[in-house]
Amino acid sequence: MKIDIYSPESYTSGIPHEEFAWLRANAPVYWHQHPQGGGYWVVSRHADVVTVSRDFKTYSAEQGFVMVDDMDDDILQMVRNQLLGMDPPRHAPLRRAVITRFTSKRLAALEPQVREIARGIMERAGAMDELNFVEDLAGDLPTAVICSLLDIPEDMWPQIRRWSDLCTSASDPDLGGTPEEVNQASIEMGTYGFQLACERKDKGGDDLISLLINQEVDGEKVTEAEFASLFVQIAVAGNETTRGLISSGLYLLAKHPEAYRELEANPELLPSAVEEMLRWTCPLHYFRRTATCETELAGQVIAAGDRVVMLYSSANFDENVFIKPMDFDIHRNPNPHLAFGYGIHLCLGANLARMEARLFLEEFFRKFRGLELTGEPTYICSNLVHGYKEMPARLLARD
Repeated sequence: MKIDIYSPESYTSGIPHEEFAWLRANAPVYWHQHPQGGGYWVVSRHADVVTVSRDFKTYSAEQGFVMVDDMDDDILQMVRNQLLGMDPPRHAPLRRAVITRFTSKRLAALEPQVREIARGIMERAGAMDELNFVEDLAGDLPTAVICSLLDIPEDMWPQIRRWSDLCTSASDPDLGGTPEEVNQASIEMGTYGFQLACERKDKGGDDLISLLINQEVDGEKVTEAEFASLFVQIAVAGNETTRGLISSGLYLLAKHPEAYRELEANPELLPSAVEEMLRWTCPLHYFRRTATCETELAGQVIAAGDRVVMLYSSANFDENVFIKPMDFDIHRNPNPHLAFGYGIHLCLGANLARMEARLFLEEFFRKFRGLELTGEPTYICSNLVHGYKEMPARLLARD
């Protein structure tokens, strides 16, 4: 079988399940050519992705960052200040500073605010006839929540989303831009975060920026420069992935009306359903690591300096882990999906995303009796981001 899972066009029809299944069965650690020369190892089985995620000493996030493409040194130095591009020992103190702001207690206190935002979004959407569910509905909640947490002025919210799209969907002709435009967006976003950090340093605010920039960890505070990179990561992750989860999740329910009706009648099943939506939608196809030394994975020798790509959207359908993986089952238990990664780089906002999706669905069911698809959705043209950019739909109001 001819395998090309680098080209963004390979994902415009969704996850290429046939190719991924072939890799898992025949070449679980597969050498893939890179169009700019050389290549990288593709890790497609669940167990092997977990192994790479867990072994941060052998597989470094910092050495080459998390994108499959190698970066220029100046860009690499900048992105290494993002948490997802740090290795221990640099990684732990900053992660602790952030994770204390996403405890279950703090999320529970945040829930009424998120619900109120979701309710307002449903009210506005109720006045629309036909809409692009992704942009007109699904994208509003994550943007509003993360920007509210960061206390970003509302007139800046569209710009935050635009920067985020440029950073994550560069290869899509409708959302992306030239490499220069993408780099400029990242710089502008980081600069804006730096300015916000400077403004709120030692001011005693209770927004997420103030809490992070004024918190001591191991006797040191997060610097404004460190926060600038962290701001990019938080703002981008808070927008793109949750938007993908919500829009793809509603699409799955529209295609499985029996599941829709069951969840509508039994909202206590929503946490389990959200996990299955995460497994199916898997907002990011992959992240990369770089081998720090010669090693062996699933019988394959990997040289020091080799790129190693963990294919989450393949691991989430591994037949050795999931019974009937191609079935959408809102009762699936256990469900050890890797949509949020694994190990020390497990997504910081995982429980926030779960809460947002659950509250969105609860408020959607309250306001609407269904979602009618008026056309097939269009995927983002990207080998990184898995999600729709357009999903034409009509909302069916309750009588």
